[in-house]
Amino acid sequence: MNAIEILERLVGFPSVAGTPNGAIAGWIGDYLEGHGARVSLLHGPEGDRANLFATLGPAEGAGYILSGHMDVVPAGEPEWSSDPFRLRADGDRLFGRGTADMKGFLAAVLAAVPALAAMPLKRPVHIAFSYDEEIGCRGVPHLIARLPDLCAPPAGAIIGEPSNMQAVRAHKGKAAVRITARGRSGHSSRPDLGVNAIHLMTGVLAKAVETATALTQGPFDATFEPPYSSLQIGTVTGGQAINIIPDTCSADIEARAISGVSPATLLESVRAAVEALAAAGADIEWTPLSEYPALSLPADAPLAALLEELTGMPALAAVSYGTEAGLFQGAGIEAIICGPGDIGRAHRPNEFIRTGELAACQAMAEALGARCTL
Repeated sequence: MNAIEILERLVGFPSVAGTPNGAIAGWIGDYLEGHGARVSLLHGPEGDRANLFATLGPAEGAGYILSGHMDVVPAGEPEWSSDPFRLRADGDRLFGRGTADMKGFLAAVLAAVPALAAMPLKRPVHIAFSYDEEIGCRGVPHLIARLPDLCAPPAGAIIGEPSNMQAVRAHKGKAAVRITARGRSGHSSRPDLGVNAIHLMTGVLAKAVETATALTQGPFDATFEPPYSSLQIGTVTGGQAINIIPDTCSADIEARAISGVSPATLLESVRAAVEALAAAGADIEWTPLSEYPALSLPADAPLAALLEELTGMPALAAVSYGTEAGLFQGAGIEAIICGPGDIGRAHRPNEFIRTGELAACQAMAEALGARCTL
């Protein structure tokens, strides 16, 4: 199967983050085993989702990991001009949910597998495909924890998020939290008999806005856009009707941190506001949703030089979006971003990837394999 045919199969699996992924993981596993790869399906604590890890070449040696995620964001936007889970070609553009982020990378890597399997590899090439990346990189930590049992310490990990096939050395870290306030319902004409959960939340939201404003004053890292850490309130929900005292209010807040800053620390002032309310008797809850560290690979790192050689392009210093790369680096594995497609096409209707981008990624994977024969 070529990369387009594989992509067609992958897009056909509606593997939306947070849902079972046995169908797509099973198909990929069967494909890899059919080409002689040693495959492990690693089920997460959810029970209905699995990471996949496969190895081509010798069991020992410091090989490289080609890493991507099998899940996609939902595709409920009415602007789609075709079925988002059915690949549609228009010239050199291939439309479908996940084509850019990041089933295009998966398809290109899988298309390279027959060539990799035929090479006299002296060092292994590993394939690591995770689940639930789109809702906070929830699957890959379980995969990374199993790596000591699956392979020798790798020389590096290439995370194939869409980067126009240009290597990227850094991204911000992220932490996200859900805050839920609970009050007591009643008729709005008697606020003295109820507890307004939205009113409880306003002080927390004000502290979040205050913190977001303060972060614009630094510290700074000019490799990022914007060059400072950030915080935002992403969603606020609560209430039923204007004449009912709202008994619940929930807010999701995220922080994105420049290198050297723990993203969770950016939320400490907001958490202090929540704890103060709780200490005063309010029913309010703090629930972490996700966290991953920033990626920061030095410009002179061997992995950066390798990707510049494989792609023929200089590495970019940083991107604003986050990936699983920071988690690999946090586990002591050098990591870098490099994948087909453009992040500007992701998470939107009529997402697409170009056939030439798939070909370039497949060529990179095969060139990596050739390096592992030396």
